[in-house]
Amino acid sequence: MVDSPLARSAVALLAALSFSILGASSSFAQAPAPASESSSSAQTPTPPRTPENSSSAAEAQRQGVQPFNNAPVWREVRSNAPQTTTVVGRETNVLMQSQGQTWRTLRNSDISVFGGWALVLLFLAIATFYWVKGTLTLHKPPTGRVLLRFTWLDRVIHWSTAITFSILAISGLIMLFGKPVLLPLIGYTLFSWLAILGKNLHNFTGPLFSICVLMLFFNFVRDNFPGPGDWQWIRHFGGLFSKHETPSGRFNAGEKIWFWGGACVLGIVVSLSGFVLDFPNFDQTRQTMQIAHVVHSIGAILFMLGAMGHIYMGTIGMGGAYDAMKTGYVDEEWAREHHAYWYNDVKSGKDQVHAADAHVARRSPA
Repeated sequence: MVDSPLARSAVALLAALSFSILGASSSFAQAPAPASESSSSAQTPTPPRTPENSSSAAEAQRQGVQPFNNAPVWREVRSNAPQTTTVVGRETNVLMQSQGQTWRTLRNSDISVFGGWALVLLFLAIATFYWVKGTLTLHKPPTGRVLLRFTWLDRVIHWSTAITFSILAISGLIMLFGKPVLLPLIGYTLFSWLAILGKNLHNFTGPLFSICVLMLFFNFVRDNFPGPGDWQWIRHFGGLFSKHETPSGRFNAGEKIWFWGGACVLGIVVSLSGFVLDFPNFDQTRQTMQIAHVVHSIGAILFMLGAMGHIYMGTIGMGGAYDAMKTGYVDEEWAREHHAYWYNDVKSGKDQVHAADAHVARRSPA
């Protein structure tokens, strides 16, 4: 990637745009609701049943003052007690589930506001770091000799996971922030089409992403166990703020943390909770789906936060990192500076997978 004033200006422009959009979203969340919406969401609780208000005389008096206001009936409806119904199924005899209002408030306030600002603040921090440091380059010139870092299978699995994740992230952000952010900008008609498209893409891409996560785990797990130099890498933050990077294996400690915490733990969390939401034919209750939605939203936001750092270091953050996943090859100097232990294993023949083809190891990079 090119480290130039133009690229830095573009990052700054995107940062300012994100800041303004989330500012509008936060203002929307804090603005008073219209009268019609307030009347529907702010419900007056039904008073508890007492001998005074449940007697026949009290009911007759209430009907004279407030016709059709049958308080005992609505008290029973909102009590979550089973009602009489001929429809067969779980919760079909529950007319009103009070926990739904709690879930709606949590989704529209804490999750969307705090999650949205977390994404914007991290993006601003990354943009500031790039503005100050630029792209991290090699300290010595490239040798012209390359090493095989990622096989074709590694790259197919990685890009499949990356593409499905990108579709889920974009469609998920549309569903989470579309109403306060996009709707005022593009109008009801276009937003309706966009929301429907995003919802269907999200529902059908989710299971594919789960398969990609499993493939990613089994393909890369052997190189992501703790190894020599990992603790030193964490202590020095990978040399990100110094002149030299701490030696590491094929994957450094930061990549290993992202593999286990992001791709594995968060990948499993969002996949399982997504299945609960994607397949209601499992006969789960509404409360189960509400809990799954909260877990899914929080897990997805944490996943996106980690992915932002991973994408940055894999593209404009570190020179040569994107070419490694694009072509599969890295220069010997790049391998020596960033992954010294792995470089020594390849050169000594200990890593047979990447040292098997001596001709490829000596060819000049394209």
